[in-house]
Amino acid sequence: MLDSAATIVAEYDDLEKQLAEPATHADPTLMRRLNKRYAALAPTVAAYHAWKSAQDDLGAAEELADEDAAFAAELPALQTHLEASADKLRTLLLPRDEDDERDVVLEVKAGEGGAESALFAGDLVRMYLRYAERRGWKAEIADATDADLGGYKDARITVRAKGLPEPGEAPWARLKYEGGVHRVQRVPVTESQGRIHTSAAGVLVMPDLDEDDDEIEFGPNDLKIDVYRSSGPGGQSVNTTDSAVRITHLPTGVVVSCQNEKSQLQNKESALRVLKARLRQMEIERKEAEASAARKSQVRTVDRSERIRTYNFPENRIADHRTGYKSYNLDAVLDGDLDAVVQSALDADEAARLAAVGESGA
Repeated sequence: MLDSAATIVAEYDDLEKQLAEPATHADPTLMRRLNKRYAALAPTVAAYHAWKSAQDDLGAAEELADEDAAFAAELPALQTHLEASADKLRTLLLPRDEDDERDVVLEVKAGEGGAESALFAGDLVRMYLRYAERRGWKAEIADATDADLGGYKDARITVRAKGLPEPGEAPWARLKYEGGVHRVQRVPVTESQGRIHTSAAGVLVMPDLDEDDDEIEFGPNDLKIDVYRSSGPGGQSVNTTDSAVRITHLPTGVVVSCQNEKSQLQNKESALRVLKARLRQMEIERKEAEASAARKSQVRTVDRSERIRTYNFPENRIADHRTGYKSYNLDAVLDGDLDAVVQSALDADEAARLAAVGESGA
C-alpha cells in the first residue's frame, strides 16, 4: 500500500509543477488533460496525508502515554481513527477504471415485446435524461427511431458533464453499470384483458471519447459519409436542408447516424464521436473475451451481459438482480431518482475488488 501511495503522491507533485509552467497554460488540450488527472489523484493524496497524520498522532500519544494519563486515554480513539484512515486509503488505491472521468453515450433499443417494449424504451430514455438533469449534466438525444405507438425502436443519448466533475462523479463513473437487459412487468396499453405482460429493452453504455482523443483513428478510405434530409423534431432546418449525417465504418460495417444538431457539420462531429465510442467498446469487448479472468480482477466486476433489472409497475417495485437492491419507488426512479440504484452497483463492485485484493494478499 505504501509503495502505491508514494507513487501517486510523486505523480501528483509532478503534475502540480507541470500545471504551474507557462508552456502548459499555452496548450489548452494539455492543460485540460493534466487538470483531469490532477483532480482524479487529489482524493487519494489527501487520504494518504490524513493516514500519515493519524499515524503520527498515534505514535506521539504512545510515547507520552506512560507519563500522562490523558494521552493514554486517547489511544483507543486514535487507533480507531488510524484504522479508518487506512481503510479509506486502501479503497482509493484499488485499481480504478481508466474511463471514470469520461462522458458517455447510451444506446437504448426495444427488445422482446413489440410495441410495449418500444414504450418501455421510451421510459428508459426519459429516466436517463431526467437523471442527467438532476445531476447537472447535459444530456440530449443524438438520434432516434420512433415507434408507431410511441416510445422508441432505438435511441442514442449523449450525456456530458458540465465543467470538471469531482472524481467518481462523471457520467461514465455513475452510468457504466446500466448496460444490459432491462425487464418491465406491467399491463400494456394494448391489453384489453388487464393481464400483466413482460417485455424488455436493451441498454448499451460506452465512454464518450474527447475530440482530441487519438485512441481511435480512421484511415483515408475507412469511412463512407452520406447526408440526407432530417425528419422529426429538430428545429427549423428539419425537412429543408440535407443536415442529417450517416457514417459507415467500412472495415467493420458499423453505421452511425445523427440528425438532431442544426448543421451538417455538427451532426458529422457528433456522429464521429459516437462511432469512435462504439469502435472502442468493440475493441474492449474483444480484449475482454481474450482475457476475461484477468480483466474481471482489475476492472468492473459486475456482470452486465444478462438481465440486470426488473421494473414491476403493479407493485411499484424496482429490483437489481446483480446487487440484490430492491425498493418500492419505481415511479420516482423513472423520474430520474436513480442514485440509490446506481450506488448499489458501485458498492457491489468495490466490495468485490476489495475481496479480490484481500485474497491475492492472503
